[in-house]
Amino acid sequence: MSGSSRRPTLKDIAADTGLSMAAVSYALRGLHGTPETRQRVQEAAERLGYQVDPVARALASGRSGSVGVLCASLEDLWQQRLAAALGRELLAPDRNAWIIDSAGDADRQLELAQHLVDHRADAIVVIPIDPAAQGWAPIAQQAPVIAIGDALPAAKAKSEVLFDNEAGISTALRRLADAGHRSIAVLSPSRRIEVDRPSEEIAHRVASALELTVRIVSCPHNLAGATAVARDVLTGTPRPTGILALADSMAFGVYAACAELGIKLPDELSLLGYDDQPMSQLLSPPLSTFRWPLDELVADVVARVTSAVDTNRRVRRTTVGPTLIERGSVAAPPAPA
Repeated sequence: MSGSSRRPTLKDIAADTGLSMAAVSYALRGLHGTPETRQRVQEAAERLGYQVDPVARALASGRSGSVGVLCASLEDLWQQRLAAALGRELLAPDRNAWIIDSAGDADRQLELAQHLVDHRADAIVVIPIDPAAQGWAPIAQQAPVIAIGDALPAAKAKSEVLFDNEAGISTALRRLADAGHRSIAVLSPSRRIEVDRPSEEIAHRVASALELTVRIVSCPHNLAGATAVARDVLTGTPRPTGILALADSMAFGVYAACAELGIKLPDELSLLGYDDQPMSQLLSPPLSTFRWPLDELVADVVARVTSAVDTNRRVRRTTVGPTLIERGSVAAPPAPA
């Protein structure tokens, strides 16, 4: 076979060993035959350079060995870190991860999820853009879905790892209120309403209890877009004295806009981030933000993927909570002119 470029097949192994193709197939999968027969078939396969066709193996086993990691937007640096960590942890001899960017488009995310189903992904890990979308129901019926961040109320996801935004946003707004701020802008990646424990609803409810004026502003993750949004917020009337950015990547846009407008942090504006990007501590002043247990979250999600693929059982949801990291971007608001 060494002089031919043709890929060895089961037929070649059968001819080499004198066994039927069915017997060779069973022996390679360890299903039937004596240990001696299985060893003889394996040795022939290695000698001939036979490699299992992954598509054929998927058809035979019902598994592709691939797990889709469907991100909301890889412009979000925290999602980049999460996707990279999941990709590393899901890598195994019989498993790999497809990292896919939905680019902030909810409809496109559902199309990509169906694409993963059509290509026989063993499971789909998703950071949903529109968790309430009805399209998640048929997706979850066709493949195990593990949701990160928000629940999928329209679907029966195999498991859900939720962010405790109740604790994070409440802590953030109370921190700003305790510093003396009463007018606060919240930069959010979307204007979700019909979502289990939505960040925006929490912000309005907590603000009302604290007698704060809060404005929710939709903001992209990329630096240019976040800078433009922050510039509009800071040149509007009335200008907030505090900003809570629900992603550090959005907070970076606030730093850029402040530099353009000559606004000093934290003397003239206080700022809180939300996901503790490593570079946040290198800013001037360093960004106060929230640290989420990334390593624990990744381990939890990988365990849920394994459980969903191997046992097909639904695992109850869990919630991960944040820790406030004080660094120096929050202070008392400036005195009225």
